[in-house]
Amino acid sequence: MRKFMEKRNVIELKNAAKYYNMGENIVKALDGVDIKIEEGDFVAIMGPSGSGKSTGMNLAGSLDHTTKGEVYLDGENIALLEESELAQIRGKKIGFIFQQFNLIPNLTAKENVMLPMLFQNTLEEEREERAEELLRLLGLSDRESHYPNELSGGQQQRVAIARSLANNPEVILADEPTGNLDSKSAQQVLELFRNLNKENGQTFVLVSHNPKHSEIADRVANLIDGQIESDRNPSGSGAKAFEKGVGR
Repeated sequence: MRKFMEKRNVIELKNAAKYYNMGENIVKALDGVDIKIEEGDFVAIMGPSGSGKSTGMNLAGSLDHTTKGEVYLDGENIALLEESELAQIRGKKIGFIFQQFNLIPNLTAKENVMLPMLFQNTLEEEREERAEELLRLLGLSDRESHYPNELSGGQQQRVAIARSLANNPEVILADEPTGNLDSKSAQQVLELFRNLNKENGQTFVLVSHNPKHSEIADRVANLIDGQIESDRNPSGSGAKAFEKGVGR
């Protein structure tokens, strides 16, 4: 029945632009982008380096502000919100995954996963149970007490993914999440994303320059020079891609 129900927009960019002054020149990292992402979508934002993909993700995730245009999260214009309110939104509604794992080196895997819940004032017992559950889900139960430098690249990324899921966010923004992984680990990570999207209904926005990663998505938006060149629903995408496998 769900596919017949009207879905709400969880992210919307309206004529969103981000400009940087570089001496006498203006660099238009993002230049008048319009895009709507609905709940439960799995969207791949594709394009070469410098096309504006990461800039767009940072704006959508309230990590940066537009030079002009508007960004809405759940229908609310984030430009009108205080930083403290944005921090709460980021903590509760959005999970971030980056190419660099950004784990805290002096915290164990379990402690890294527990950290976002601390900022949401979750009780310690609940934090521990949730962290253990997520690490078990990601096949890292035997690595709970290990520090980042004691983990492989694939294991570190899975810890970072667990951390992004800690507060059960509605939206996951993943910026080149497999860039530092071997092909096998990359495949496992992408399959995990798809399964979470399918089973939990979490919205995924995957930013990548790798054309093969578009195979995992139900919708692909291509960015060129800060503008959307195309926005389509490719045939044979999504879950079917796993039958063939998607490369690094």
